[in-house]
Amino acid sequence: MPWTMWIAIFAVLLQGLGCGKGASAQPEGAKAESGGKSQKAAPDVKEVTLAPVTELAVEQTIDISGTLDADEHVTVGAKVTGRLASISVDLASPVQRDQVIAQLETRDYELRIEQAAAALAQSRAQLGLPPDGPDTELDVEGTAIVREALATLKQAQANQVRARGLAREGLMSGMDLDAAEAAAVRAETAVQSAREEVRIRQATVRQRRSELRMARQQLADAIVRSPIDGIVQVRRASVGQFLTAGAPIADIVRIDPLRLRVAIPETEAAGVRAGQEVRVTVPGDGAVHAGTVTRLAPAIDPQSRTLLVESDLKNPGHLRPGSLVTAQIVVTSKPAPSVPATAVVRFAGLSKVITVEDGKAKEKQVVTGKAAGDRVEIVSGLAVGESVVARPGSLQQGQPVRVVEGS
Repeated sequence: MPWTMWIAIFAVLLQGLGCGKGASAQPEGAKAESGGKSQKAAPDVKEVTLAPVTELAVEQTIDISGTLDADEHVTVGAKVTGRLASISVDLASPVQRDQVIAQLETRDYELRIEQAAAALAQSRAQLGLPPDGPDTELDVEGTAIVREALATLKQAQANQVRARGLAREGLMSGMDLDAAEAAAVRAETAVQSAREEVRIRQATVRQRRSELRMARQQLADAIVRSPIDGIVQVRRASVGQFLTAGAPIADIVRIDPLRLRVAIPETEAAGVRAGQEVRVTVPGDGAVHAGTVTRLAPAIDPQSRTLLVESDLKNPGHLRPGSLVTAQIVVTSKPAPSVPATAVVRFAGLSKVITVEDGKAKEKQVVTGKAAGDRVEIVSGLAVGESVVARPGSLQQGQPVRVVEGS
């Protein structure tokens, strides 16, 4: 190959090397320039409003489930036997105290009254009393049997006196005198017996009077009345049914007020006192029904280790006995730090707030407690007097912030 061709090839290689260096230099300059432009821009300063950590009275409560019971539950029955003639109530019928709810057939009891009245009149007649009138007007000495006995005694005593006189004169034998003496004694005893008979007849009159009152009471008991104000929960008898004494006719309940019953565990029962506030919620009812602790059992149940507590609740009209409810007993209250609910950020089961330190946001993990209105109790992590960002939103740790008015 001629040397001139080698020279040409060498010149081409040199030219290629020069172009490579120029091309590589250009990207380096461009990279430097673009690198300067891609540096991360400084974060924006975010305006925030601070809220102080203030003291809040936090209630200490016992939350427990319980049941609502009727204030009074009465099974009304007949005091006497008989066939049910009528019943004027049914399920859910409202009743008032002494209202007639049922009646038995009364003919048998009316006949018993007539029989008792006749027996009383007979007993009074044996004492010489009119059919009607008080039993205390009797003059024992003026009754026929006593007067008769007294007359016999008077005659016997007169015979006794004559016999003694004749005996002294020798005109009467000793046997006849003894007979006259004995007759006087028997007459005197007869008077005493007559008086006792009158007292027995007086007792019989009182007995007949009681029997008459009892017969009238049985007639009154044939009418069954409600012993309380309430509502019929169950009707247990029908017209024509024969009822024995005490057989149930209807169950009546008084549902205003209602009686809340809860069983407090022994570990929490020590703080419960009469008069403490009680709040009750019923499933399906958004209202909170207020009451107070009214009654406490005197002892812990040895089986369940619980204390029975009762509270009276006013029934607005739609609450029913037997309902399962949730009760909250306010035992006491204590001061605790609190922040607005909007200041708390929750993520992955943790709670935190944002404070401002040296113009930057700083996260603080806290433990929250109970909510009271628009504020939340802080159990740990903050103290009264500190300040937190009221609405942190997406504020991040270390982000520059500027506090605005309203803090």
